[in-house]
Amino acid sequence: MSAGVDEHKGAPLVAHLAELRRRLLWSVLAVVILLVPLALFAREYYTLLAGPLLQHLPEGSSMIATEVASPFLAPFKLAAVSALILAMPVVLWHVWAFVAPGLYQQERRFVMPLMAMSTALFYLGVAFAYFVVLPLVLGFFVAMAPQDVAVMTDIARYLDFVLTLFLAFGAAFQIPVATILMVRAGLTTPAALAGKRAYVLVGAFVLGMLLTPPDVFSQSLLAVPAYLLYEAGIVLARWLVPGSREVEIQRGERPPD
Repeated sequence: MSAGVDEHKGAPLVAHLAELRRRLLWSVLAVVILLVPLALFAREYYTLLAGPLLQHLPEGSSMIATEVASPFLAPFKLAAVSALILAMPVVLWHVWAFVAPGLYQQERRFVMPLMAMSTALFYLGVAFAYFVVLPLVLGFFVAMAPQDVAVMTDIARYLDFVLTLFLAFGAAFQIPVATILMVRAGLTTPAALAGKRAYVLVGAFVLGMLLTPPDVFSQSLLAVPAYLLYEAGIVLARWLVPGSREVEIQRGERPPD
C-alpha cells in the first residue's frame, strides 16, 4: 500500500519533469533554427552591427582583430546572442505554457499581456540603443580622439561594448513592467511611487553610471529614458491594476472623490 501511494505521488512530478524537458527542447530548437542562417551570414551581420562605428571612423581607418580567433568568434558570438534574443518570444511562450495550468484564471489574464509587454519593451530598448544611442555615443568618442591617435577598434571589444549597451537598455526598458508587478503584489501604490520621483531621478543617473560606458553623455542617454519609463509605469499601474486607487485611499495617499 505504501509503495503504491508513493508511486501515485511521484507520477505528477515525473509528468511535470517530462513536460519541462519537452518545453526546454522546443526552446533550444527555436534558438538553433534561428542560429543557422545568422551564423551563415555572420560576417555580413557583424558589418551591419559595426555600421554606426564605421560611418564615424576617419577615412582610411578600419576595425582590427587583435586575437587569432577573433575574426571567427566575434561574428559567431553575435549570431548566437542574436538568435537567443530573437527566439525569446518562443521561449517565453513555452515558459507561459508550462506555468499557466497552475495559475488562476485572473492571473492568466494578467501574466500573458505582461510577458508580451516585457518582450516588446526589451526589443524597443535594443532598437533605441542601436538607432539612437550608438551613433551619438560613437560619434562623440571618435570626435574626442586626439589628433595624432588612429581610432582602430578591436572587433571583439566593440562587440562586448555593443552587447553591454543593448542589455543595459533592454533591462532599463523593463521599468514599467517592474512597476506594475510591484503595485500588483501590493508592495507599493502608484501614489507612493509618484512621491519618490526625486530619488528615482538620482537613481536613474546612478544606474546609467553603472550600466553604460564611463561618460556623462552615455549615462544621460540611459537615465532620461529610464526616468520617463518610470513615469509611464505609474500611469500604466493605475490603469492595469484593479483596486489600486482604493488602496491609495485606504493608506491616505490619495483623497477620495
